[in-house]
Amino acid sequence: MKRIFYIFFILFAISLQSQKKKEPLPKWKINGRFAFIFNQSSFSNWASGGENTVAGNININYDFNYKKNNVNWDTRLITSYGLSYIEDKGYRKTDDRLEINSLLGYKTTKYWFLSFIVNFRTQYTKGYNYKVEPRVLVSEFLSPAYLTFGPGMLWKKSDNLNFNIAPANARYTFVNDFFSGKFGVEEGRNTAFGIGFNFSGYYKFNLMENIEMENILNLYTDYLANLGNIDVDYQTNIRFKVNKYIKMHTTFHTIIDDNSSSRIQFRQLFGLGVNYTFHEKVTY
Repeated sequence: MKRIFYIFFILFAISLQSQKKKEPLPKWKINGRFAFIFNQSSFSNWASGGENTVAGNININYDFNYKKNNVNWDTRLITSYGLSYIEDKGYRKTDDRLEINSLLGYKTTKYWFLSFIVNFRTQYTKGYNYKVEPRVLVSEFLSPAYLTFGPGMLWKKSDNLNFNIAPANARYTFVNDFFSGKFGVEEGRNTAFGIGFNFSGYYKFNLMENIEMENILNLYTDYLANLGNIDVDYQTNIRFKVNKYIKMHTTFHTIIDDNSSSRIQFRQLFGLGVNYTFHEKVTY
């Protein structure tokens, strides 16, 4: 648990130390966002019943964008962690995500680039299925972990609108001994290899004044197993700006992946919290 909060503290400290610089032709643009969402409910002699609940969620996102001549390099860090405390049931994890996307492109026409993409995603701590008794361990740090990489073609109109087509991406799935035989990994092994078609897209825009919508889509189909079966990872973030530091945040996240679950996975988060955003431009 300490590892998680150390990471969040270091990233937030970097955000606070950063200052805006006015340079004529910046090569690097760094955008960071820190958000803390808090929810609480309490009941005393409440006739219809209810359980006292306290919940908190931390989100830290970074975008690193590099441009020089025909070279374009975009890296995005998405990381979040959330806990809730329910009276008589204790602490439960509500969010846990660590994802890094990096895309290197070489410009060939106005909007098209030759590209190479790398994606890594996992979670920080153990996750459980609380719907059964006793609870069942379903994930932990680096189990599972996914690493995807390969060449492709990038269409990029701006940092807020782009998509990448990769017809031959390599994909590795990693698990420890406890999860061997799950997440598409054969029994007795710790890794699974696949190669397939990957499509990723990003679109962020303003729905109206002070309301921002962000869409992140990733599609993958494996040539070596279940050809035609498409894994879907789609996330929508809607942010309502109250003032400079206070925002309402809504997340809708859907995952379709037969190797991790036979059902459609869906996560929804809504809350009002503290939000800190910074932008930095660097010429070196």
